Amino acid sequence: MKKDVEEQEVLMQEKQDRRLLSYVPDASGIRTNRDRRWQNNEKKNDSFRILTKSAKEGQRYHVDYIVTIYYESDAGEQQCVAYARDISTTGMLLQFQDKVQGQEIVTAPKIRLSFDIVPGSMPEGYEIRINKLPVECVRTFINEEGTFCAGVRFRKTLSEYVAKKRGWYMLGTASFFIFIVSFIVIMMRSESVIYFQFNKYLYLYSIIAATLLLSRYFFGALYRPVPVDMKYTPGVSIVIPCFNEERWIQRTILSCINQDYPPENLEVIVVDDCSNDQSLKKIHETIDQLKSTDKLFNIAERIRYYSQPVNKGKREAMALGAKKAQHQLLVFVDSDSFLDPFAIRNVVQPFKDSKMGGVSGRTDVANTYTNALTKMQSVRYYIAFRIMKAAEGYFDAATCLSGPLSCYRKDLVLTYCDDWLHQTFLGQRATFGDDRSMTNFILRHHRTTYQDTAICSTIVPKTYSVFLRQQMRWKRSWLRESLIAARFMWKKEPFMALFFYMGLLVPIAAPVIVLYNLLYVPIVHRVFPTTFLVGMAMMAMLMSLVQLLLRRSTTWIYGIWFCLYYEAVLLWQMPAAWFTFWKSTWGTRMTPADLAALAKKRRRKDR
Repeated sequence: MKKDVEEQEVLMQEKQDRRLLSYVPDASGIRTNRDRRWQNNEKKNDSFRILTKSAKEGQRYHVDYIVTIYYESDAGEQQCVAYARDISTTGMLLQFQDKVQGQEIVTAPKIRLSFDIVPGSMPEGYEIRINKLPVECVRTFINEEGTFCAGVRFRKTLSEYVAKKRGWYMLGTASFFIFIVSFIVIMMRSESVIYFQFNKYLYLYSIIAATLLLSRYFFGALYRPVPVDMKYTPGVSIVIPCFNEERWIQRTILSCINQDYPPENLEVIVVDDCSNDQSLKKIHETIDQLKSTDKLFNIAERIRYYSQPVNKGKREAMALGAKKAQHQLLVFVDSDSFLDPFAIRNVVQPFKDSKMGGVSGRTDVANTYTNALTKMQSVRYYIAFRIMKAAEGYFDAATCLSGPLSCYRKDLVLTYCDDWLHQTFLGQRATFGDDRSMTNFILRHHRTTYQDTAICSTIVPKTYSVFLRQQMRWKRSWLRESLIAARFMWKKEPFMALFFYMGLLVPIAAPVIVLYNLLYVPIVHRVFPTTFLVGMAMMAMLMSLVQLLLRRSTTWIYGIWFCLYYEAVLLWQMPAAWFTFWKSTWGTRMTPADLAALAKKRRRKDR
């Protein structure tokens, strides 16, 4: 494993609107995010799908591309170079070094552009080489530096261009190989049935594992999110628990308040858990900025913060926010996660069902293109939500309403709050896994689901040391909460119950199965584990191909890398988690428990 090296995060740089809260509709309902540049306001469509598509197409990103321009002149086709300063799917801002040449280009009858969309500068799936894309000039101006600039509109949107160049190719290729891989897996499991009598436990495990995986993909494909009813806008209180998040908390707060949602039905509560960095200062600055720049949206009454006098843990911060909330629905957002402007409108929709207790949104990786580790996590996150959690959502029994974006009925959270805060497991206080724990309280007597259209993005670890500590914490909480859920999941829909118990068995038994196939069989029986390795490769390929099919992203290959890394490293955290479930350290940030553990470790070294 390579030594961790400090790297600069690669994040999309969204170009901010002149208005700080550009997505918030005002009282008249006229001044909203829907009035985007180059949109014909007289032809607005009330369809929510059209509105969100229009807004996303109009979102601009700061870039620094070198663009080759081909244009017609009296001397024939000419070419020159300019610099792209921002881009959207519909257009681009060009900056010219030569004003005279720039004016000649923008008045040319035919203009085409060639440039590379750098990975990480636009949403996943857009990284491609653009070759001679026709454009038209819509405006020119001189910027503050005295440089000639031109705004151009693509005659064909980038989404259309990408779809034509590789969309159907990727779709066809991925679909074909998914069919082949699935067929191979089914045939291999059929072989397991034939040879079942020779090793009942081994072949039973292989059948269960394959059935579990393929069924998740099947039901994930059947899943559909609840459609948006624009008239359904229940009151929502967003609670942001914060500890030592000075780098991201400002962006988190702004994303939560800048929502396409009636402002009178939305409030934001930030709870600082006695951070020992500059988080509280950033919270003050952000709220003051909002109050001073946007006076139309009653910010003073819609955003509040509380500061814990001592560090009490994330659950205490979440509980304080829940008790201070004024609205009927609670949305919990991690302090390093950023909401899509339409996330709240989407995440509340399943609550039209009176039996719904909680909803999880989809979490994407914000820093995907930082390095290979973050790319690997990006594929894993997408499959974990869009396939695995969607399959649970199909049965209204999501087993984990994830921390970055989850929504609950406030009355239920307050009902279970005391038991949740004082939860113990085998005599030890539960200090993490708050999302799975609250989900279990809710799921026991109510429905929980997944809403794929409610999207947020989060910062994931970029170093292996932090990543491994995070994964160990997650495995400890998964073990604890899965055993608790096992007590009542049998009461749920039969298919869901069966899949849950299979999903509990497979990861726990996996280390033994791997050791048996890779060590015992070759040493004792002198048989190379070809079938086992091929099976692992097929599972890895299936994950990557589904990512390619659904997202059309160049990161798909890292799904294979994740599966291999899981088998080589992450799998062996499971046995360790069994014997360290009592640990209260967070691992990814220096909580009091982490500081105490570090001090204890140093004392041992000094002896």
